[in-house]
Amino acid sequence: MSMKLARAAALCTLAALFTREPARAQVNLGEQKPEASLPFTLTTVATFKLPWRMAFLPDGRMLITEKVGPVWLVTQKGEKIEVANTPAVYYQGQSGMHAVYLSPNYATDHSIYLTYAEPGEYGGGLALARAKLNATATTASLENLEVLWHQMPKGKGGQEGAAIAFSPDNKYLFLAVGDRQRMTPAQDPNQPVGKILRLTLDGKPAPDNPDHGKAGAATIDLIDPPRDTEAAKSAKVVSSYTFPKSNTTPAETWASGVRTPYGLAFSPAGELWEVEHGPAGGDELNLIERGKNYGWPLVSYGNNYNGVPIPKPDTRPDLAKPAIYWVPVIAPGNLMFYRGKKTFPQWDGNGFVSGLATQSLTRIVFDGHGNAKAAERWAVGHRVRDVEEAPDGSLWILEDSNPGALIHVTPK
Repeated sequence: MSMKLARAAALCTLAALFTREPARAQVNLGEQKPEASLPFTLTTVATFKLPWRMAFLPDGRMLITEKVGPVWLVTQKGEKIEVANTPAVYYQGQSGMHAVYLSPNYATDHSIYLTYAEPGEYGGGLALARAKLNATATTASLENLEVLWHQMPKGKGGQEGAAIAFSPDNKYLFLAVGDRQRMTPAQDPNQPVGKILRLTLDGKPAPDNPDHGKAGAATIDLIDPPRDTEAAKSAKVVSSYTFPKSNTTPAETWASGVRTPYGLAFSPAGELWEVEHGPAGGDELNLIERGKNYGWPLVSYGNNYNGVPIPKPDTRPDLAKPAIYWVPVIAPGNLMFYRGKKTFPQWDGNGFVSGLATQSLTRIVFDGHGNAKAAERWAVGHRVRDVEEAPDGSLWILEDSNPGALIHVTPK
């Protein structure tokens, strides 16, 4: 190589070093201490049987799901109407009725989306359904319910994930699918577990996904799922299942290698963020990006439940690392971004992560460039499954318990 070419190559290399995206720091917030006092008041309005998720209607009423099956239409005074024609659910352990979301076109189509464990011959499987909500002052029902996507094969094991986030342009939905405690399939492109899927609003693979157009394998073994790596070595194959082709295509997958993705939300900057449970330690907050692999079960900041270590994320630079992790865990229930300008204007654009194990709310500040840092952790004395913003800017909390409280959060 000539001296001139060598100098040009060196300059290109130097330029690449300076223009390469900087490495994002991983921050452990497990030891974060709660604040000495609360800047808000907590008022219990109603109670439910294992409430899971809520979605606010434009009139201020809310839809609330119970894991045991029902969906309720609830006023801010706590008055309840049971929603008729909801689908049957497989309720066991972590499985059951999960989340409810308003269609991004709700103003015109009055549709809602439900995620839940759909019953099957060998347990249940995550399902995504859409229906029209017919709600009056005294009645509520679902009409024309259609299952848009369902997980195959069904089976035992919880951790279905079941969170949805609609893209900022309202054209697509992202569906978080947990690993169902099956572990290694989270790395198998032919199995719809341990993945973030990107679908059209009708539940079809989005056209420009990383593996758009690819078809998957036809048959897999159905394993009675163990909880840790050592047990997986002796897992017993109980049957085999042949997928319908619509359930084997990798074309639905946007990202892989997630464990228990209970929270999924777009930030005001348009970034997609996810929170998930680790095993024994290692809860994560991840920036979800196209085609990336988030490492489960190959790496984790936690360990297997039986104490067997898992390689740490620093050992695999090819895998995406979380922006924040928690050791010890908080057991996140949900993630949401606050958009209020009135009730809590100082928090506009901030994220909130609910904590089950720590009975807490954690406020997180995002810079819009893939970085996140913690602000306060508030101990609220309840296992917080969900936190959402009402049309008036106040916050509402669902307690993971039976009975579990619906709590109104207002400024002091």
